[in-house]
Amino acid sequence: MAQYQVPQFIEVEDKIFGPLTIKQFIYLAGAGGFALICFTVLPLLLALPLGGLSVGIGAGFAFYQVNGRPLIVAAEHAFGYFLGHKLYLWKQRQAVPTEIVARQAATPGVISVPRLSQSRLKDLSWSLNIKDQAPPQEEANTPRGLQI
Repeated sequence: MAQYQVPQFIEVEDKIFGPLTIKQFIYLAGAGGFALICFTVLPLLLALPLGGLSVGIGAGFAFYQVNGRPLIVAAEHAFGYFLGHKLYLWKQRQAVPTEIVARQAATPGVISVPRLSQSRLKDLSWSLNIKDQAPPQEEANTPRGLQI
């Protein structure tokens, strides 16, 4: 019976360049190369901020992690969110004018009855809801054979 070794640490990347993985080395080498080009082509006053920014971004991509994932993944998701299409599914509520609220508060004993709608089904539903809310003595006075 042949025995095979199963890799144990498949989540850990191999260290290729000393303590750096290949991705970390590429990020740092690219940032350093861009900084070198900035220092050779641009004046010193412009090269310092651009070179420092590129080295900082390269070091962040190489070493910084957001929630246990590399910064490059978070940057990719951020660009996808800001540049991608967004679909909003909620509806904005219409604000009730304060005049209507004040009028309803001024007449506490009067219940405002809504107008009947266009649909017969909605009319029947409305009448059933009103009948369910009627006091028991009113229901006793209506004959059983008569339907509203």
